[in-house]
Amino acid sequence: MTLHTPHPETERPRERLIAHGAHVLTSPELLAVVLRTGIKGCDAVSLGHRLMTQFNGLRGLLSADAQTLLAIPGLGAAKTCELLAINELNRRALEEDLRAGHALDQPQRVKHYCTAKLGHLAVEHCMALYLDSQFRLITTEEVARGTLTQASVYPREVIKAGLKHHAAALILAHNHPSGIAEPSEADLTLTRHLKHALALVDIRLLDHLIVTAAGATSLAERGQM
Repeated sequence: MTLHTPHPETERPRERLIAHGAHVLTSPELLAVVLRTGIKGCDAVSLGHRLMTQFNGLRGLLSADAQTLLAIPGLGAAKTCELLAINELNRRALEEDLRAGHALDQPQRVKHYCTAKLGHLAVEHCMALYLDSQFRLITTEEVARGTLTQASVYPREVIKAGLKHHAAALILAHNHPSGIAEPSEADLTLTRHLKHALALVDIRLLDHLIVTAAGATSLAERGQM
């Protein structure tokens, strides 16, 4: 008697993942594996489709905060926690890479990390990545929130934190909720002002990233530092 082997297309997402690897699953199917069950009138895969459509893709969904997710009818606390945990694990994995390696050798990972942290925020946030003498990540701190100007990012506070963390260099990153990755005149003025102030205490400003949901633009790469 020959046992019937299900065709991959007819297997459920978990079965397909175990048998063939995660890479064969669609994004909604991967979400179904994480969420485990659907909600009333909607199976787990359909729920994955619905969530991705509502949030304009995976990045938007995984960047949503708890309040936004809890407001979705039927999603509930358990599924909200699962989605939040995935996003945090992704950020921590990227952070591990930056702690272990030379930041200037992995500019794309720096961009991905900053995009994961800032890309979908509705209000401007500015953060500093403090680096050691080997340009490995020491820590990340928020340095301003709201419209970015020279007045809102205080160089003395950035310098104070840099000295506290024994940083040799830092990368500044802030998001543009508008989705436009072009630096403003205020962005360029702040960059020059902060670079000069940090140089006085022997801390290098390596880059300033303008972050949107689509990715990050490097002022250093554009020669605007």
